[in-house]
Amino acid sequence: MGRRVAELGAVRGVAVAGPGERATAVQHGKGKLTARERIALLVDEGSFCEVEQLRRHRASGFGLEAKRPYTDGVVTGWGTVEGRTVFVYAHDFRIFGGALGEAHAEKIHKVMDMAIAAGAPLVSLNDGAGARIQEGVSALAGYGGIFQRNCRASGVIPQISVMLGPCAGGAAYSPALTDFVFMVRRTSQMFITGPDVVRAVTGEEISQDGLGGADVHAQTSGVAHFAYDDEETCLAEVRYLLSMLPQNNREAAPRVRSGDPVDRRGEVLLEQVPVDGSRPYDMAAVIGEVVDDGEFLEVHERWARNIICALARLDGRVVGIVANQPQALAGVLDIEASEKAARFVQMCDAFNIPIVTFLDVPGFLPGVDQEHGGIIRHGAKLLYAYCSATVPRISVVLRKAYGGAYIVMDSQSIGADLTYAWPANEIAVMGAEGAAGVIFRRQIAEAEDPEAMRARLVKEYKAELMHPYYAAERGLVDDVIDPAETREVLIRSLEMLHTKHADLPSRKHGNPPQ
Repeated sequence: MGRRVAELGAVRGVAVAGPGERATAVQHGKGKLTARERIALLVDEGSFCEVEQLRRHRASGFGLEAKRPYTDGVVTGWGTVEGRTVFVYAHDFRIFGGALGEAHAEKIHKVMDMAIAAGAPLVSLNDGAGARIQEGVSALAGYGGIFQRNCRASGVIPQISVMLGPCAGGAAYSPALTDFVFMVRRTSQMFITGPDVVRAVTGEEISQDGLGGADVHAQTSGVAHFAYDDEETCLAEVRYLLSMLPQNNREAAPRVRSGDPVDRRGEVLLEQVPVDGSRPYDMAAVIGEVVDDGEFLEVHERWARNIICALARLDGRVVGIVANQPQALAGVLDIEASEKAARFVQMCDAFNIPIVTFLDVPGFLPGVDQEHGGIIRHGAKLLYAYCSATVPRISVVLRKAYGGAYIVMDSQSIGADLTYAWPANEIAVMGAEGAAGVIFRRQIAEAEDPEAMRARLVKEYKAELMHPYYAAERGLVDDVIDPAETREVLIRSLEMLHTKHADLPSRKHGNPPQ
């Protein structure tokens, strides 16, 4: 038995070492870590338990039978992040370029099934060259199994894709099916057809980074939620994100002890937000003043910047925050903002994270491009997401809340549990100037001094229908609050709503707008 154990140790040593120092040096030369180095950064020290370390492929032809390395190019298993179980698989680019074959796929299928059964998050560390061409259609079927499991796990366990190398063709669909996508600049790319195919079909010249690099997907396409300069920072942020997510859809996100007083007043808010609705301000600063210790994790920070989606804590309890950003496009809702917020609201609802919405929205963005691009359909996605959400939902109107955008942004009429407003709120069908121009068009036109008449009628309209207490008088706002007390009001409200339970109608699933 001693000899057998020694033999086992030698075999494991070969499996762990991989293809050798030269291949590792090449990987490092590209500015990339190996699969095991990445896992070591992701999970708690000494916690990783590997599955099917000694798996080898059984394919033949094209020289494959002479090259059968252990792991088959993917390291799979589980570990812990801050003491909580997390499943992980990591492509090893040193072996077959991380390409997916039949055995490789079966290892991923197994760890995905284990994650679903155990009710624990799944993190994929992607660095592969797509399907293993030598194995033909078997490799493609392996991707199908991954996609099917991504869909089965959706809304059941958190799924995080970390792009640390190339991801082309059908392989790019798996990250797109997961909850969060991280990318690293200069080393990771995602695209369906690469630059060579683009050049052959359209004649366009473009680099891999220009077509599908981290900045492209974080800022232009919206495929990536986060982008970082190096793998170490990226994986540290994955750990931080996991600390704010529950293990599965049956649990709440972990609550931590907060040293930030519940009743801490935010007097600075009185100066940060101008009463004049035409003056911009930074909504991120408002959020930082309200949440615990000023810390929050913004999702899709560089895409659709006219709306903010972030995870934060209030009295140690994780909340999802959706907020209009007046510094970008005056905080209007457009196609991309609607999609970004809808996806975030659905994620929060799936994983039992309460939603706090800060409103300062002048409406939907007008324009031919928006209408032809389907703003009706895309705006309806956000409406559907809010209406379907059963987690605690609280809205705070800071200033403007006009028209359909006000309704869509979790108004009381679509199911918000509590709605608060600051004393500068203007909740109305539209701005006073526009409303007066419609209602009093004839009087203004017939007046000796149209501009003076317009100014007088605008003032009257504001006094009659847009004063700060109009919505509260009609029960559309639960209370008008001192901005400095926003933090305490939200925390007290969330504590009350913590045990909220909502029954849904019996159905297979809804049919949301696409």
